[in-house]
Amino acid sequence: MEKNDSSAYLSINIVNIIWSYDETSKKILILLIKNSLGTNADKWGLPTTMLRNNENAEESSLRLIREKIGITLPDFYTEQLATFSNVHRSNEHREIALTYMTYLPSMPELTAGYGAKDAEWFEIDYSENCYLLKYRNLVFQTLNEKISANDFYNNLLKYHNANHLVDDHELILRLAFQRVTNRLDYLPTILLILGDNFTLKQARAVYSTFWKEPVENIDNSNFRKTHAHLFSEIGMQHGKSGRPAKLYKLR
Repeated sequence: MEKNDSSAYLSINIVNIIWSYDETSKKILILLIKNSLGTNADKWGLPTTMLRNNENAEESSLRLIREKIGITLPDFYTEQLATFSNVHRSNEHREIALTYMTYLPSMPELTAGYGAKDAEWFEIDYSENCYLLKYRNLVFQTLNEKISANDFYNNLLKYHNANHLVDDHELILRLAFQRVTNRLDYLPTILLILGDNFTLKQARAVYSTFWKEPVENIDNSNFRKTHAHLFSEIGMQHGKSGRPAKLYKLR
């Protein structure tokens, strides 16, 4: 193989967007890690691992969960998002990223695994043209909706600083939010972060973030009319003060 053959430097990475939910704050969460190795040391980004020779991409995605936070999940909770193969996505060598989304029905305590200095749950908020990821005094954002993917990759070097996530993770996250938002009316798998069952109030709280609307603006009766066909009623929520709420699960 010739030395200038770029395929000699090709690596395939698995990148996982791990969603969860904080029942206390009513906030959607995404897991970010602070890297400890290579040129991305001390920078925050999505959990990433290299694809091993003895595993397929789905197995690698689930292994990433086990290694980073010590949880074993069934395939049902993980789905493929997209492949990112732009030649400029890494400034070291050619990298292809296979991206997945994982839905955690609980918010487990985190222990930084191999290649990470820290791992934290970032709360999701929103502004007009992007979503915000917040933890204490740290704030990152998805790529601005007005910036095209081509413009982003052509100017990637200006994003290589402590104010931005590593590589093209801001673009990956933007697509993840778009995918979830576009499917809310027919395949809202994001509700898996609420567990095996949920109330309509909890579902509205999740929807409100992606719709960029205060939950108070989403009328419960209208929401039931437009989205009840996506859920199956399974019983009542007991043990809390006030009138028991109906419980639902995804169809």
